[in-house]
Amino acid sequence: MIRRHRLPLGAEYLGDGRTRFSLWAPAASSVELVLEGGSSRMERGEGGVFSLTTGAAPGARYRYRIDGGQEVPDPASRFQPEDVHGPSAVVDPASFEWGDGGWRGRPWHEAVVYELHVGTFSPEGTFRGACERLDHLAGLGVTAVELMPLADFPGSRNWGYDGVLPYAPDSSYGTPEELKELVQAAHGRGIMVLLDVVYNHFGPEGNYLPLYAPRFFTERHATPWGAAVNFDDAGSETVREFFVHNALYWIEEYGFDGLRLDAVHAIRDDSGRHFLAELAERIRGGPGRGRRVHLVLENEENEASLLRPAGEGRSLYDAQWNDDLHHALHVALTGEDAAYYADYADAPVRHLGRCLAEGFAYQGDPSRHRGDRRGEPSADLAPPAFVAFLQNHDQVGNRAFGERITDLASPEAVRAAAAVYLLSPQVPMLFMGEEWGASSPFLFFCDFGGDLAPLVTQGRREEFASFPEFSDPETRGRIPDPNAPGTFGASRLDWGEREAPEHARWLDLYRELLALRRERIVPLLSGAPGGGGRYRLVGERGLEVRWGLGGGARLALRANLGPEPLGGFGLPEGDLLYATEGAEAAGRRLPGWAAVWHLAGAGA
Repeated sequence: MIRRHRLPLGAEYLGDGRTRFSLWAPAASSVELVLEGGSSRMERGEGGVFSLTTGAAPGARYRYRIDGGQEVPDPASRFQPEDVHGPSAVVDPASFEWGDGGWRGRPWHEAVVYELHVGTFSPEGTFRGACERLDHLAGLGVTAVELMPLADFPGSRNWGYDGVLPYAPDSSYGTPEELKELVQAAHGRGIMVLLDVVYNHFGPEGNYLPLYAPRFFTERHATPWGAAVNFDDAGSETVREFFVHNALYWIEEYGFDGLRLDAVHAIRDDSGRHFLAELAERIRGGPGRGRRVHLVLENEENEASLLRPAGEGRSLYDAQWNDDLHHALHVALTGEDAAYYADYADAPVRHLGRCLAEGFAYQGDPSRHRGDRRGEPSADLAPPAFVAFLQNHDQVGNRAFGERITDLASPEAVRAAAAVYLLSPQVPMLFMGEEWGASSPFLFFCDFGGDLAPLVTQGRREEFASFPEFSDPETRGRIPDPNAPGTFGASRLDWGEREAPEHARWLDLYRELLALRRERIVPLLSGAPGGGGRYRLVGERGLEVRWGLGGGARLALRANLGPEPLGGFGLPEGDLLYATEGAEAAGRRLPGWAAVWHLAGAGA
């Protein structure tokens, strides 16, 4: 089986050694195609699109020469074998023969997501290295892998959010064919593969678009990265199509089962039809018609309307990362109250209860950290519309020293938190290595060149200047240098430590909880209604939550998220599903750091 997506821009191999090249360069007077054997002038067409069809076989390397001067890579390059400043390569998607034609994906409510960074997930740091670890993930109970962004970035080390060539999987991880092998191998084990995509900005090095297509950006909106990507100003039609086709390309040509859209609150669009709506509709009406394709948001604004079905149809987006739930759980475990954690510090368990029962903690409520109101009502949404997690790349990697939660809270507290989020009816997401309590940090790392490298290092350290513990410049100087190879190396998982007793115990716990989820909870989620969650506080640290699930089943959690024993809980209903150590026979009083689950009703 062949998979390919026809691109309106870029290099499209036509067969018989011929390729059509197209570049949107409205600010250029002339564009030449530069191949290894020489250069040819391209013809300017409507809207500033330059095109040329000529002899070029798969593997041919090419650049575009702008106005007789600067040579640039193709912004729609399918592969950059010599990094972002080098030539692009012609790729023939038909050269890869897919063998997973029977795969149609999995329902979203079955998802157990595992976020990983290809470069630090395995010793090899490659697509093939990740492929070698799929059996571990399948045995753990993972049903969906989420890859951090792959768009080609400068250098050999990056989280992926500094990508500048959105169609080219970074060559430091392997070839396009090797990425396709990874996707196919995951499907063979019943694992979906999601890709994190960044449509809100380009990285600071290797972005040549302003040279020949300045209308790709607009000054109408400001973003943390400077001028906004142009989704609503003059020329935005081409920009919107560039990103819509990017999403379709990953789904159709690589067989990805869905996308996670980074920081969509930074996608500024005042047009009559927001880009997010157009993107979802194009995907739903395209590859989403023939198989299950899932769309997940990161959205600081908590826009529940994007997750709500319109009429009898499917919602635009399947789910959103539930940062509120993470923040409330993190504060309950650690007591930290700096930055955005301040919004949860007054009553972390109350915020957690609202998240578990209703989705978001902030549903239009005033945010002290932001200074305005945040969010939309979400209690009517079904639980799988929210992705729950205890760790992710942001919440670990944006700490100065990349500490994981096991470095910040007691084992008893972390075990209770894991039992809460892995068995909740929301979709759980693990961060790589979490399942064995990995000792390696996940640090911020990159590989910028020239004058940019020291500026990034300095900027990273200055980010923490407002924190009391980093007020001293000497202390800030100990924050790892993002550009140092050792920072990247320290972030690589140590797979050998899984065999050590303390790590093996964590792995056993995660396997047990995920097996229980698969066997007892997942079958009840497909018919889980929205609006079926209720919560009650027990003192300041105790929590009871109840959900109505499919088939009339009722799921109940009682949790003591503090170190001291706590009374005042209601009596359990139904069969005991799971209890943390020492809480198996608990009645109205729970020991410290305890979580007890019960399941009742016909569907159970």
